[in-house]
Amino acid sequence: QVKPQFESRENRTCGIFKAIVYKTQVVAGINYFIKVQVSDTDYVHLRVFQSLPHENQGPSLVSFQTGKTRDDPLTYF
Repeated sequence: QVKPQFESRENRTCGIFKAIVYKTQVVAGINYFIKVQVSDTDYVHLRVFQSLPHENQGPSLVSFQTGKTRDDPLTYF
Protein backbone atom coordinates (compact mmCIF):
# COMPACT_ATOMS: atom_id res chain seq x y z
CA GLN A 1 0.00 0.00 0.00
CA VAL A 2 2.95 2.39 0.45
CA LYS A 3 4.62 1.65 -2.91
CA PRO A 4 2.93 4.63 -4.66
CA GLN A 5 3.99 6.92 -1.77
CA PHE A 6 7.61 5.77 -2.07
CA GLU A 7 7.66 6.01 -5.88
CA SER A 8 6.20 9.51 -5.75
CA ARG A 9 8.72 10.76 -3.16
CA GLU A 10 11.67 9.13 -4.96
CA ASN A 11 10.35 10.08 -8.43
CA ARG A 12 10.94 6.57 -9.74
CA THR A 13 9.05 3.43 -10.64
CA CYS A 14 10.03 0.13 -9.05
CA GLY A 15 9.61 -3.04 -11.08
CA ILE A 16 10.26 -5.03 -7.90
CA PHE A 17 8.81 -4.01 -4.54
CA LYS A 18 9.16 -7.05 -2.27
CA ALA A 19 9.27 -6.89 1.51
CA ILE A 20 12.14 -9.03 2.80
CA VAL A 21 11.96 -8.52 6.56
CA TYR A 22 10.25 -6.17 9.01
CA LYS A 23 10.22 -5.09 12.65
CA THR A 24 7.50 -3.34 14.59
CA GLN A 25 7.41 -0.68 17.29
CA VAL A 26 4.19 -0.06 19.20
CA VAL A 27 3.42 3.64 19.71
CA ALA A 28 0.02 5.34 19.39
CA GLY A 29 -0.37 2.93 16.51
CA ILE A 30 2.43 0.82 15.02
CA ASN A 31 5.67 1.81 13.30
CA TYR A 32 6.80 -0.80 10.78
CA PHE A 33 10.44 -0.85 9.70
CA ILE A 34 10.56 -2.77 6.43
CA LYS A 35 13.44 -3.85 4.20
CA VAL A 36 12.18 -3.80 0.61
CA GLN A 37 13.88 -5.11 -2.52
CA VAL A 38 13.40 -2.57 -5.34
CA SER A 39 15.69 -4.12 -8.01
CA ASP A 40 18.00 -7.10 -8.42
CA THR A 41 20.65 -5.49 -6.22
CA ASP A 42 19.02 -2.44 -4.59
CA TYR A 43 17.14 -2.32 -1.31
CA VAL A 44 15.46 0.42 0.69
CA HIS A 45 14.41 0.63 4.33
CA LEU A 46 10.97 2.09 4.95
CA ARG A 47 9.36 3.38 8.11
CA VAL A 48 5.60 3.06 7.82
CA PHE A 49 3.12 4.24 10.44
CA GLN A 50 -0.23 2.50 10.87
CA SER A 51 -2.59 4.44 13.09
CA LEU A 52 -5.00 2.86 15.54
CA PRO A 53 -8.00 1.08 13.97
CA HIS A 54 -10.60 3.58 15.20
CA GLU A 55 -8.81 6.37 13.29
CA ASN A 56 -9.66 4.53 10.06
CA GLN A 57 -6.56 5.60 8.11
CA GLY A 58 -4.31 3.52 5.89
CA PRO A 59 -0.58 3.07 6.34
CA SER A 60 1.58 6.14 5.83
CA LEU A 61 5.18 6.25 4.62
CA VAL A 62 7.00 8.32 7.25
CA SER A 63 10.59 8.08 6.02
CA PHE A 64 12.95 5.87 4.08
CA GLN A 65 16.62 5.15 3.51
CA THR A 66 17.94 4.28 0.06
CA GLY A 67 21.20 2.71 -1.09
CA LYS A 68 20.84 -0.34 1.14
CA THR A 69 21.97 -3.91 0.45
CA ARG A 70 20.34 -7.21 1.36
CA ASP A 71 22.85 -7.63 4.18
CA ASP A 72 22.40 -4.19 5.79
CA PRO A 73 20.81 -4.58 9.23
CA LEU A 74 17.30 -3.23 9.61
CA THR A 75 17.50 -0.67 12.42
CA TYR A 76 15.16 1.90 13.92
CA PHE A 77 15.45 5.31 12.26
